[in-house]
Amino acid sequence: MTAPADQTATPESRQITVHLDKIPLLKGVSAQRLAQMAAALQLRTVGRGTAVLSKGGAGDCLLFCLTGRLQAVDLTEDGREVGLNFLTPGNFFGELSIIDGLPRSATVVATEDSLIAMLPREHALDLIYQTPLVAERLLKHMASNIRSASSYRAILGVPSAFQRVFALLNQFAKTVPGGLVVVERMPTQQEIAITVNTSRETVSRAIHVLIDRGIVEKDLRRLIVRNPAELHKAATNPTEAEPSR
Repeated sequence: MTAPADQTATPESRQITVHLDKIPLLKGVSAQRLAQMAAALQLRTVGRGTAVLSKGGAGDCLLFCLTGRLQAVDLTEDGREVGLNFLTPGNFFGELSIIDGLPRSATVVATEDSLIAMLPREHALDLIYQTPLVAERLLKHMASNIRSASSYRAILGVPSAFQRVFALLNQFAKTVPGGLVVVERMPTQQEIAITVNTSRETVSRAIHVLIDRGIVEKDLRRLIVRNPAELHKAATNPTEAEPSR
């Protein structure tokens, strides 16, 4: 089932078709239910640096990242921006306000030019309450977010800025088919900096320490982890996190 929508946020108006059954949350949902979604779904293109939604705003829709990349961010009491989780194609967000009706709990910003889909709250609630498969996936997603938030808080509690960078990269690193360990779609140094509460320059120095030690290797938009055990050691052992003098 597809959801076509006229897109006017680009210089030339064009038709975009979204295959809803390719979105992980919706895989296996009945064609009838997807058809109802398709009729209600709205698409929006957002440029890099644009806020997709703002903390404190009305939770009037469930959102899906279709292309590009987004990052949830928040502000500390002293006004510092703190990066939270990243959102990539296939991810959905904004579910908390859909469920409890309260204002948005964080701001989401496009870190790349992105295409998002928006499902109005009444349709999102109907989808959740009437489709057990979707409700189950939503619960697992929320549990995963809680665990991820706990990990981020633990990283922010580490005194060494270098070790915080290493810990975040270690958390991002995943094994891909063939056994290679990589950080896909490597965040920018500024994105990492606001996530671990340090400067971009410190992030650059920390990554170069890993490169110099032969632990990681840059490869276009990804980071190849050549020695996962050493990255884990650097992330968990304060003495390993200190750069060579």
